[in-house]
Amino acid sequence: MSPTNLATALVAPFEHLRMTDVESVGGKNASLGEMISQLSRSGVRVPGGFATTAFAFRQFLAHQGLAAKISDKLATLNTEDVRALADAGAQIRHWIEATPFPADLEAAIRSEFTKLTADNEGASFAVRSSATAEDMPDASFAGQQETFLNVVGIDDVLAKMKEVFASLYNDRAISYRVHKGYAHHDVALSAGVQRMVRSDLGAAGVMFTMDTESGFKEVVFITSSYGLGETVVQGAVNPDEFYVHKPSLRNGKSAIIRRNIGSKLIKMEFATPAEKAATGKLVKTVDTATEQRNRFSLTDADVAELAGYALTIEQHYGRAMDIEWGKDGADGKLYILQARPETVKSQAADKVEQRFKLKSTGVVLAEGRAIGQKIGTGPVRIVHSLADMDQVQPGDVLVTDMTDPNWEPVMKRAAAIVTNRGGRTCHAAIIARELGVPAVVGCGDATDTLKDGALVTVACSEGDTGYVYDGLLETEVSDVERGELPYCPVKIMMNVGNPQLAFDFCQMPNSGVGLARLEFIINNNIGVHPKAILDYPNIDLDLKKAVESVARGHASPRAFYVDKLVEGIATIAAAFWPKPVIVRLSDFKSNEYRKLIGGSRYEPEEENPMLGFRGASRYISEAFGEAFAMECEALRRVRADMGLTNVEIMVPFVRTLAQADRVVGMLAERGLKRASAGGKDGLKIIMMCEVPSNAILADQFLEYFDGMSIGSNDLTQLTLGLDRDSGMELLAKDFDERDPAVKAMISRAIAACRAHGKYVGICGQGPSDHPDFADWLAQEGIASISLNPDTVVETWKRLAKR
Repeated sequence: MSPTNLATALVAPFEHLRMTDVESVGGKNASLGEMISQLSRSGVRVPGGFATTAFAFRQFLAHQGLAAKISDKLATLNTEDVRALADAGAQIRHWIEATPFPADLEAAIRSEFTKLTADNEGASFAVRSSATAEDMPDASFAGQQETFLNVVGIDDVLAKMKEVFASLYNDRAISYRVHKGYAHHDVALSAGVQRMVRSDLGAAGVMFTMDTESGFKEVVFITSSYGLGETVVQGAVNPDEFYVHKPSLRNGKSAIIRRNIGSKLIKMEFATPAEKAATGKLVKTVDTATEQRNRFSLTDADVAELAGYALTIEQHYGRAMDIEWGKDGADGKLYILQARPETVKSQAADKVEQRFKLKSTGVVLAEGRAIGQKIGTGPVRIVHSLADMDQVQPGDVLVTDMTDPNWEPVMKRAAAIVTNRGGRTCHAAIIARELGVPAVVGCGDATDTLKDGALVTVACSEGDTGYVYDGLLETEVSDVERGELPYCPVKIMMNVGNPQLAFDFCQMPNSGVGLARLEFIINNNIGVHPKAILDYPNIDLDLKKAVESVARGHASPRAFYVDKLVEGIATIAAAFWPKPVIVRLSDFKSNEYRKLIGGSRYEPEEENPMLGFRGASRYISEAFGEAFAMECEALRRVRADMGLTNVEIMVPFVRTLAQADRVVGMLAERGLKRASAGGKDGLKIIMMCEVPSNAILADQFLEYFDGMSIGSNDLTQLTLGLDRDSGMELLAKDFDERDPAVKAMISRAIAACRAHGKYVGICGQGPSDHPDFADWLAQEGIASISLNPDTVVETWKRLAKR
């Protein structure tokens, strides 16, 4: 039981509050009390403070007839009329700020504040709002009311509490209550007064105990920037991002599976007393030093500690949580500032999900962080301030520098939202998710590069990065099927290239990943030829600048290359954990390597790269040996340091038995020894069966490998003597995986693997394109078929009927 009788109390210290007190002090303040009283023993640090009660708020509104005036003002208001809404809100807020506190309420606040500052009269405080209907299971009131930082002294605290009370009638808050069906008089406001964490000298941000875009539950997603966290929450900066894998963290392993460095151009700090006196502002924004912009704002140890707090909080509350945190630059410690239920993705479980896919692409006009996974189209409407909000018509693409919660009424009209600034945990992102509107935030210069009235397509369907394309592009929309499917005698796995889509794909029915392509990670997440990385700094000036630019935030260019490989592999492995994830070593051809930054300096020009310097031939060459070592180091770290032992390794294009012997030996020398040969953690090394010699000598090749994955594309071209890259229409009709000669090769490989009790699967395009081919493979006894994600469910259901 709470030591304070909240039915009649005017104020209560946080430590007297529990989650059962939401009706009295709102969700935010009740949650602070819950964490202080229940989680401090688990090591979760929460700054102390006190809260006014709903009883106090209603006493205040009854004082001098405020409640009746407000009720009359709102009774006939049409919240769709944005001008009328703005006028009514401004009038009500003025009434509240002009009304004095009742004497007993002011006395109670002064008394509690005196106790709080007994050991430090000059302490700084945050004054925050907490609505009694805030963050209910079907709604999020986050960010609707005011927060004031660096408030010093009781007189300023009283003034800011009045402004917090008034903010219950912000335009968005009024509109939101109407939209969600809450009666205005049923919602009260509690003002929380909380000791400030000196994150103005450190860093701050937001974390979610799930992936905000896909709803994947096995990660903690953390955003961070220097200074006070308001810049992250408001979307004023593009913050750093971190993903932490929960099972790895619980197992005591290195658990950070992905990092993205943000630009962090500005930071918010305390205003000095002189600056307060001159401007009336409690905080100020300053430019972040270049050195800070170019490194992460948290150490790996900080990230792991925060994620540990997130797990403790999530376990206590029994649901996904949205948490604000701060790192005190004075004492170096991490603190939790507030925690509330996540209210968007966690409520989508019973709804029919849709997957959006572009049928073509075009010229990219702007790009940033993708919010949601939808696609929106329409004319650009550039809005520089709320004064211009009448310009936005239903179906427009709203383009602006940044938004705040008061923009919600106009955001509802938009087909999509594009901002210059902001990250995936800012208010604009949260509101966009809640409204189901695709948004691309943190574009940098969208208001300059996009032209008012121009028709564009805003796509958030391609992973972490959202794109604004020129023109109206055709979109394909399909329903997403999740959950259990009928028993299938063949394991249906997935081909996954883009790690950024793994959290979404893993929620579809699957038996793991039959093909994860390293070359996608190298091409999209690294972009630089590995030899340029290894030769740094002894490379020409332009290439040196390019390498330094992409490696920003990492210990060295080589560390960047390995780190990005680790992150890409680990993201896919974590998404599908503990199911097997077969990672194919890089299989770029020389012409593809030439397209990477610096590639033309290192790659030969071959007449037929498809049959040239690729696969095992490349790994065992002296020229590529150190580059191959970086791939091995990344795979070893994922398995050994992160504990993602579901990763298996696949070697492509092994032409001869001698190559098989050499490459398996090189893997072992680099800490990747097969379990069947005495290695650790059950490592399996599989080969691609894509050269006719692999099928002809399958029994001998299987002495070096733990199984085969049939690459039907290469096996078809090499068996039939066709160049699948030639583009000649005269030859295209002859390229068919179902040709008897190709099927004879595949049948031979399947039989050999079964005879040796080893894995055999297929990861080529054939089963996706030809259902009858998939049926034949099942009849031959193949163990798994790895498909493109969009054909998994259909193939699964058909084979389950056999």
